[in-house]
Amino acid sequence: MRKLKFVKGEFYHIYNRGVDKRNIFNNEYDVKRFLQSMDEFNTVKPIGSLFENSFVSEEIKSKRRSKQLVNFISYCLNPNHYHFILEESMDGGISRFIHRLSGGYTWYFNQHNKRSGALFQGKFKAKHIDSNEYLLNASIYVNLNYKVHQLGGRAAKLVKSSWEEYIGSNAEISICKEKIILNQFKNKSEYKAFALETMPILIEKKEKEKEFVDLFIED
Repeated sequence: MRKLKFVKGEFYHIYNRGVDKRNIFNNEYDVKRFLQSMDEFNTVKPIGSLFENSFVSEEIKSKRRSKQLVNFISYCLNPNHYHFILEESMDGGISRFIHRLSGGYTWYFNQHNKRSGALFQGKFKAKHIDSNEYLLNASIYVNLNYKVHQLGGRAAKLVKSSWEEYIGSNAEISICKEKIILNQFKNKSEYKAFALETMPILIEKKEKEKEFVDLFIED
């Protein structure tokens, strides 16, 4: 039984990694599949599978998206783990959404890699974001999480982040309610400058201050 209770209208930092810290994304198609799942499974009414949903008209898909389980604030997908900042938009929304997402993607991954069993490391981890300062810092930490790991080469191609939505470059999908963060700045450029200036400070504090580590989820 999870001790943390999700409350409608509150924000949470959600995280999970591959079992035994294994990669959950082996190629760019895996990443695209996970992104698609993040978008399409986030509906109050279950869609079945992504395959079944591919036969549904865009009009119906649009209506479904108007009633979502969670609001995405930011996300980062790394080769062996993901980070989300989510707002609980309806009672039970986060738990239902993550259950669908992890279950659907695990089925796909196992089918394509001829394996069985769990893909993710137990229950997803969650921390309540209980202040605006924490929310701002968490948005930066998640948007730029790939910088923590200094990924390069092939691994860098398996990273996707909502940073692209925030700074206005060509985002592959647009699923975040980024205005919750951006409306606190004059424009996107100001947020970008603030984030790039703040991220090294967050990394340094995470490495040195135990009480600060408690605000974030271990990578």
